[in-house]
Amino acid sequence: MIKFSDVTKKFSDNTIAINGVSFSIDDNEFAFLVGPSGAGKTTLLRLLIRDYLPTNGSITIDEHDLVKISGNKVIELRRKIGVVFQDLKLIQERNVFENVALSLEVLGKNKQEIAKEVEEKLKLVGLWEHRLFFPVQLSGGEAQRVAIARAIAGSPKYLLADEPTGNVDEANAWSIMKILDTINKSGTTIIMATHNSDLVNSVQRRVIRIEEGHLVSDRKGKYR
Repeated sequence: MIKFSDVTKKFSDNTIAINGVSFSIDDNEFAFLVGPSGAGKTTLLRLLIRDYLPTNGSITIDEHDLVKISGNKVIELRRKIGVVFQDLKLIQERNVFENVALSLEVLGKNKQEIAKEVEEKLKLVGLWEHRLFFPVQLSGGEAQRVAIARAIAGSPKYLLADEPTGNVDEANAWSIMKILDTINKSGTTIIMATHNSDLVNSVQRRVIRIEEGHLVSDRKGKYR
C-alpha cells in the first residue's frame, strides 16, 4: 500500500508544489493522477521514488516511511518501483534489447535470466521484432512501449507512469492503455499521470485530481 499523510513539498524558492495532500492506494489498484500542467503531479511521483523528501507529512510504501529509511532500504524500495519517465530516458547508444536489459543487469541477473525476461517483456509490449532497433529508429509510440518494458523488467510491485500517452496519437494511446491494463491485471499497482481526459473518462478507474498542489477530488472515472 502507498499512503500520503498531509504531505507538503516546498522548494528553496518558496514554491509549494504539494500542499497538505493525503490519500492511499491499495495493492493492485490502478489510479490516474490528473490536473493541469504545474499542478504538482510530477513532484508527487518524484516523492514516491524519493527523488524528493517531503517538507512536512509522511509517505509510506508497504509500511516503510520514506523520510526515515536510508541506505540499503532506499535501494530495496526503488527495486519495487518501475518508472516510465515523461522524457523516457532511453539510452540512444543502446538498442531496444539492451535498454530493457539494463534494468535487469542492475538487479544482478545472469545472462540467461536477462535474455528470457527481456524477450517476455518485449513480447508483452509488441516489440520483440524491434529488439535490435535503436531509439532513433522507433516511432513515438514504440519508444513509449520500450520505456514501459524497461520499467516492468524485474517485475516491480509498483509502476509509475508520467504522461505515457502524452506524445502519441489516439490509436497509440489506447494501445499503451491496454498494455498498462494487462500489467495491472498481473498484480502490479499503477499510478498514471495523464492529461488524456477521453481516456480517463472511458476507462472508469480511480481519478485523483491535483490543482495548485492541492488534492481537489478523488473519485472513479471522471477527469473533472
